[in-house]
Amino acid sequence: MLAVLVNGVECVNPAQAISVADRGLNYGDGLFETMRLQRGRVKLLDAHLARLALGCGRLGIDYPGDELLRREIAHMCSVADAGILKLVLTRGVGSRGYRPNDNVAPTRILSLHASVPVANAGIRVRWCDMRLSRNSQLAGIKHLNRIEQVLAQNEWRDPAIEEGLMLDSEGELVCATAANVFIVRGHELATSDLRYCGVRGVLRGEVIRLAGTLGIAVHEEPLWPEDLETASEVFITNAVRGIRSVIELDGRRWPAGSVTDSLRSALEADA
Repeated sequence: MLAVLVNGVECVNPAQAISVADRGLNYGDGLFETMRLQRGRVKLLDAHLARLALGCGRLGIDYPGDELLRREIAHMCSVADAGILKLVLTRGVGSRGYRPNDNVAPTRILSLHASVPVANAGIRVRWCDMRLSRNSQLAGIKHLNRIEQVLAQNEWRDPAIEEGLMLDSEGELVCATAANVFIVRGHELATSDLRYCGVRGVLRGEVIRLAGTLGIAVHEEPLWPEDLETASEVFITNAVRGIRSVIELDGRRWPAGSVTDSLRSALEADA
């Protein structure tokens, strides 16, 4: 880590900065955002904060407010011109037991990490055995309960496989372990509607917006594994790693096609 703020205070020793009674640690009771810092500013910051505020509303956590968060994020942006900024917001410190205490002050953790490369090369993916549970109340938000994704990523060690695609408990294609999935059919896009589970990624939303400016129709709908068989292109999106073409899945191959390239170019031009 390059720098850490906890509740607005710089931490010399981050390992000792969080209470053992914090509900984020004990129950996954909180939310997080992982943001790309580029040229001294956070890309898609408005969308990140909007999703965080939505998640706070769903979980009943007091939202700290845009002004406070933007001020702390600006401080972190002054530390480095580029990097990965992670914001964790927990319900705060509480007593033992599931029921939250009243009037608890949320815990804010901002950590700055080194950049990761954004590569345009296509990637190989696999199917994950781990399934996502359906829960419409939690669908879309980025809550701290990521054990399904942890177990999914623990299924392989092959460095040639960069991501895994995940189905839900009923067999619908939802997402990759840390990205949203798009398929191209003709000159149109389709992506999972995420009505039961999965995260509504901020770059997913930006791709949908950019597609509209390029005259590309986007359908948010239930997707199934067989929909990949009829796709002419497949790509995944992540706010940190950008748009990545999927070129192979279990022997099935796709080109890094023109629709994906046009969206990537539009995203880079909009940076």
